[in-house]
Amino acid sequence: MRFEKLFATDSSSRNLVLRLVLALVIFPHGAQKLLGWFGGYGFAGTMGYFQSTGMPWVLGFLVIIAEFFGALAIAAGFVTRFAAASVAIVMLGAVAMVHAGQGWFMNWFGQMPAGAEGVEFFFPVVTLAAVLVVEGAGRASVDRAIAARLAETSLRSDGAAAPVAVR
Repeated sequence: MRFEKLFATDSSSRNLVLRLVLALVIFPHGAQKLLGWFGGYGFAGTMGYFQSTGMPWVLGFLVIIAEFFGALAIAAGFVTRFAAASVAIVMLGAVAMVHAGQGWFMNWFGQMPAGAEGVEFFFPVVTLAAVLVVEGAGRASVDRAIAARLAETSLRSDGAAAPVAVR
């Protein structure tokens, strides 16, 4: 199986910045859910909450993994398209399951009940993730190094010019 399209990217500094911003925004949420950092409930508490809402165990587990390890993968630029798509799906799921009924605005000043947050946070996060899904990781990424290696290996293995995975 060929993975060139998964890792293909260019040398864009823009995508490096987008990657780091997305990882910086998502990582604390994943760390809350997995480790209990930043005032979170940790894995057991988060899974208990998810299950109390009727969410299947495996789906709750995948949400935690996507937010924590997905953020780390995005920061490193490793399987960026997959990790960013996973984060986008988690965010869209959060909107559909919880936040759509809370209105547009985040609860900046505590005017809504505790835990009530609108959807405004999710739009830029999903947009950042979508750009990374379409364009790839950019400069200083593991994906770029893997793409170059795949292109090099493909050239050596069949002697023909291989499609270049790195733009």
